[in-house]
Amino acid sequence: MTSVPLDSERPHRELVPLIVPPVTLEGRDVRLAPLGLEHAPALTALCEEEIFTHFSRVLRTREDVEAFISSALSAAGRGTEQAFVVLEKTTGEPLGSTRYLDIQRDNRTLEIGYTWLGRRAWRTRVNTECKYLLLRHAFEQLQVMRVQLKTDRYNARSRAAIERMGATFEGILRNHMLVRGGVVRDSAYYGVIDTDWPEVKARLEGFLQR
Repeated sequence: MTSVPLDSERPHRELVPLIVPPVTLEGRDVRLAPLGLEHAPALTALCEEEIFTHFSRVLRTREDVEAFISSALSAAGRGTEQAFVVLEKTTGEPLGSTRYLDIQRDNRTLEIGYTWLGRRAWRTRVNTECKYLLLRHAFEQLQVMRVQLKTDRYNARSRAAIERMGATFEGILRNHMLVRGGVVRDSAYYGVIDTDWPEVKARLEGFLQR
């Protein structure tokens, strides 16, 4: 039988509530800026149904995008999310969106998700740089304890990207969500904890230097 460690033997962290204010994060090729309704027209122009094959909802119209943004802004007001528009640094043009969500103030954990990118950003370094900027800010400025990532069990491209960056697979949550009008989704969960970050950071920086 495995013995259970005493509380005194387990890692401890400061009991300081996690606060995630709006911020702009800059990399070599992208800038992550606070998402607002002013970004709706440009984001709507990027929307194609294929982009949202594994997304929780399909964005087609400006009304869809505005509802998506309004929901994010409401969650930001409650302190549970902080959403970003992904901007091409050289032109300032929107490429998509991503966010911090499920912000657990008392537990100092959060999730990175709701990431979608227009087709022209596919198979580029954009997604890798976005994850790097978000993870670096989370661990080095916000001092989080854990970052969670999840995706559709059958989203092979997303799962490969998450595993490539060094996140640990933590299991499948079966019948986790109803998405896209009632489709039952199993979710694959991954995590990066603060002690993992130096290794994950080095991996991502290696990818970005290529």
